[in-house]
Amino acid sequence: MSNDILLFGGTFDPVHNGHVRVARALADVRGFDRVVFVPTATPPHKPVAVASASDRAAMLQLVCADDALFDVNEVELNRAGRSYTYDTVRALQAEYGDSTRLHWLIGADMLAELHKWYRAAELMELAEFVIARRPPWDTKMDEVFTTLAEHFPQDVVERLRAAIVDTPLVDVSSTDIRLRVAVGESIDELVPGPVAGYIDANGLYR
Repeated sequence: MSNDILLFGGTFDPVHNGHVRVARALADVRGFDRVVFVPTATPPHKPVAVASASDRAAMLQLVCADDALFDVNEVELNRAGRSYTYDTVRALQAEYGDSTRLHWLIGADMLAELHKWYRAAELMELAEFVIARRPPWDTKMDEVFTTLAEHFPQDVVERLRAAIVDTPLVDVSSTDIRLRVAVGESIDELVPGPVAGYIDANGLYR
């Protein structure tokens, strides 16, 4: 078993089949034995989540319960204030130990904003990025890297370019799921079964 962990941060409001498929595909392609979901508490670039932190964590725990590949780490939920990836990775490195190599998953859309991240250059020294390329960003990568080259050294830009991985295209979003629940439509094909049951039993997103 390797000492490499793929960290998958996000609001997960709720976690859905797209998250699971992408995580599993990246683990297969890059050889990760462990994918750790890291739910955000107060992300700096997104609105506050609709479901509570405890509900989002509980849904992730259900996804991970019977799958040895997946785990959940609630480090951000247990920390007050804004959730900056730099602070999270530092905390996780201390938790998992220096012998563990951390890899942080981001979407190509977030890559375009990487130069605006808190302590971005230092973050890339703490963790390797894995970049999920999916439409429409697959046609914009040259433009994205031109922008990145204005803010980061060439060796960093090349490392980021080498970190791109094509991922399955899954036409599902947490926003769509919440809207479907609100109007009484089924989400059974969009989220894992236990997650659908949890949303229904706890009256989420209605």
